[in-house]
Amino acid sequence: TEADGDDRLGLQVDTEGDGDGDSKADTPDVPLSTADTDNTPQCLNKALEGLPPRWKNYWIRGVLSLAMISGFFLIIYMGPVTLILVVMTVQIKCFQEIITIGYRVYHSYELPWFRTLSWYFLICVNYFFYGETVADYFGALVQREEPLQFLARYHRFISFALYLAGFCMFVLSLVKKHYRLQFYMFAWTHVTLLIVVTQSHLVIQNLFEGMIWFIVPISIVICNDIMAYLFGFFFGRTPLIKLSPKKTWEGFIGGFFSTVVFGFILAYLLSQFQYFVCPVGFNSETNGFTVECEPSDIFVMQEYTLPAVVQNTLRWKTVNLYPFQIHSIFLSSFASLIGPFGGFFASGFKRAFKIKKRVGLLGLQ
Repeated sequence: TEADGDDRLGLQVDTEGDGDGDSKADTPDVPLSTADTDNTPQCLNKALEGLPPRWKNYWIRGVLSLAMISGFFLIIYMGPVTLILVVMTVQIKCFQEIITIGYRVYHSYELPWFRTLSWYFLICVNYFFYGETVADYFGALVQREEPLQFLARYHRFISFALYLAGFCMFVLSLVKKHYRLQFYMFAWTHVTLLIVVTQSHLVIQNLFEGMIWFIVPISIVICNDIMAYLFGFFFGRTPLIKLSPKKTWEGFIGGFFSTVVFGFILAYLLSQFQYFVCPVGFNSETNGFTVECEPSDIFVMQEYTLPAVVQNTLRWKTVNLYPFQIHSIFLSSFASLIGPFGGFFASGFKRAFKIKKRVGLLGLQ
């Protein structure tokens, strides 16, 4: 049996026979792009140098969180086009970081065309997903331009042909001694595409249905992350999961209730403005985006009759709510219960590859 050298992804590899002769650890070296470095601004480090490590970390997180939240507000103010560009930028950067980890693991084998094919498949998948989006939401523009009509008519065939071309290039790049490693990286690329590109596509689809469907989910995840940290910092005593020892039940529960309240209030505030609730449309006359409409029923205030138990307790029979506020309760519950597992996943990932810190975009949940 021909061997591909060591299996750094933890899979069993036969190293007898005409192998590469390597016998290294099962876990890869620390990727250079995600090394254990301190990315804290120097001015902030200097201002907090006298504090204990625990409080220094608290203030660094606080200041940087406020800076990022301010940037988020600015991006929202700049409109849907900017939001789409930001999502695309985050998608590409996340893909680049994950592919780079794989490249750092196997760079000594000099696998041919690995990074080239990875980026080619990213272009193919983006062309497939966002070509459909353009056809759906920019129909007037497509009908006006003849080249776009051709691309829209044969979009799926072109996407399939592009993928087949990449598949053939991968087969032609196979090297006798590295078959197994090359198939590992082929799978690595496709799983990365599935996780990164599919999610970003769905995020943009939500954005086109109304910016509120983008802003509220993102905001409640941010809120849950912040409040879980604060409750854990001040009240945390009981460990939540071994994979991430600093996470506590107190933080998890405090984050849950804080997120539900925050989501409920945010849904009330945003539901009042057409700018946030109207689907994003394209105006062929001005060649620009529009966010004007008659709000759907979910964003129209309605009267709800309270349960008898609540009526007896609060002395209220009815309450006026936006239906979207009820949706926000379920969205917040989902973000609070499932969202933290994104952090646990990142913790397991960095331990698998001996990454000491989550830096770059991999550190942004």
